[in-house]
Amino acid sequence: MPETIVIGIDIAKRTFDVALGVGGTITTFPNDDEGHEALLNKLSGHSVDLIAMEATGGLERALACSLQAAGYGVAVLNPRQTRHFAKAMGYLAKTDRIDARALAELALFLANRPDRHRYVRPLPTPERQALQALVARRRQLVEMVVAETQRLSSCHVSTKKSIETVIQTLRAELREIEGKISVHIKIHHADLAHLLITVPGVGPTTVAVLIAEVPELGQLSRREISALIGVAPFNRDSGQMRGKRTIF
Repeated sequence: MPETIVIGIDIAKRTFDVALGVGGTITTFPNDDEGHEALLNKLSGHSVDLIAMEATGGLERALACSLQAAGYGVAVLNPRQTRHFAKAMGYLAKTDRIDARALAELALFLANRPDRHRYVRPLPTPERQALQALVARRRQLVEMVVAETQRLSSCHVSTKKSIETVIQTLRAELREIEGKISVHIKIHHADLAHLLITVPGVGPTTVAVLIAEVPELGQLSRREISALIGVAPFNRDSGQMRGKRTIF
C-alpha cells in the first residue's frame, strides 16, 4: 500500500510546481490541460491526503477543479496566510519551488487539524463561476467609467469628445453585463436572491456580489460569516494591555 502524502502546488501563469510530500521531489508542469492531466497521472501512483495551493487571481481555478473532480481534497488558501506560515517555518527566501515546499508543509499541518473541513471546501459550481466572472467584469467596467469620468473633468478640449465616447461605450457595456447578471441569478440562484433582497439596504448589485463571492452563506453561523467577510472586530490584547478592537 503506497504511503499517504500531502501535496503543495505553487501556481504561475504558464507553469506550476508540485511538491510531492514535505521531503519529496518537486516537479514543474505546464499550466494547461496537458499539464493538469500529467499531474493526475503522476498522482495516481500515490495515496494523497490533502493538496494545498494558493488563490492566485483565478490561475488556480482550472487545476483545482480538475483535482477535486478526480476525488482529491483541495485547500485553496489565502496567499497572505500561506506567506506568514512560510516565514514562520523559516522560508525567508521566495521562489516557486520554495513556495511549493512550504505549501506541502502547510498541507501536512492542516490535514491533521480536527477542523480541516474549514479549508477543504467544495469549489464553485460552473454556474457560480460564471456569475463570479460577470460580477468581476462589472467591477472592472465601473472602475473604467470612474477613471474616464475623472479624466473628463480636467481634459483638454481636443480630447473631450473621445473621452465622452468611451464613457458612453463603457456605460452601454455595463448595462448589458448587469442584464446578464440579473438573468443568470433568476435562472440559477432565485431562492437565495429572494431571501437576500428582503434585507433592508441590500440591492441587486449587493445580492450578485454576495452570491458570487460568498458561497458560505447559509452554511456558517453569524459570527463565523462576520469574521470571514471582515466585519467582526478582533481582540488586540497582550498581558495587562487591552488594545482597540478592530475589523480585519
